Amino acid sequence: MAASGRRPEHRGPPELFYDEAEARKYTQNSRVVEIQSQMSERAVELLGLPEDRPCLLLDVGCGSGLSGDYISEEGHYWIGMDISPAMLDVAVEREVEGDLLLADVGHGIPFRPGMFDGCISISAVQWLCNADKKSHSPPKRLYRFFSTLYTALARGSRAVLQLYPENSEQLELITAQAMRAGFTGGMVVDYPNSSKAKKFFLCLFVGASGTLPKGLGTECADEELHQAKFTNERTRFKNIKGKSVKKSRDWILEKKERRRRQGKEVRADTKYTGRKRRPRF
Repeated sequence: MAASGRRPEHRGPPELFYDEAEARKYTQNSRVVEIQSQMSERAVELLGLPEDRPCLLLDVGCGSGLSGDYISEEGHYWIGMDISPAMLDVAVEREVEGDLLLADVGHGIPFRPGMFDGCISISAVQWLCNADKKSHSPPKRLYRFFSTLYTALARGSRAVLQLYPENSEQLELITAQAMRAGFTGGMVVDYPNSSKAKKFFLCLFVGASGTLPKGLGTECADEELHQAKFTNERTRFKNIKGKSVKKSRDWILEKKERRRRQGKEVRADTKYTGRKRRPRF
């Protein structure tokens, strides 16, 4: 289930739509990357994670790992699932910090009970509403996904699934199967009066039901004010000129240290770490 920063058009199953060329084009699109980062930030915010410890999250439809990058930046660990081999190949090339699993979530979430502290999904769940094969039944696939996701999540945790519903009937189908699987919660809609900024987040609770968060842009007509509060300018990896300093020496050293703490094999630091290479001709 390859994630996307835009409303996907149904052009066959995602594992075929996101081929090698499409996967690379998608990951190199700066606007898609920015939108993906914003939606990931909002999804993690809606999870309401504890601030005193790192958490293990499931990223459904992780694609090339763009949403996982934000999870790692926040100091959490993650496992990503996706149905597109091409997308996961790009994630491996990008050396994302999460673990990756090639799988169709319509067949269920294959992890032990209570394993995850939360789940996010960016622009992926609506793909389950498509019957790409004769054997596919969207209600059954949705229920299989939600019921096994419910089991894999720890009690008291949340799942936040950003999606692009085609219509109200599809939205009702997704929500009904989630509730049938045992979840409580509902839909959080950010900027409901804006055709461009409007976003749907299905916020689900496991076990004891919580208070459903309010959508952004619902209390004030000044959407730009809310958008400013949401993005918070994300100054962590920006210099005073506003240019990203990702891939700088400090950023690379920090990333390598996080990977060492996870027990992963990392190349030794040298004077060449982070140094730009000359272009090849």
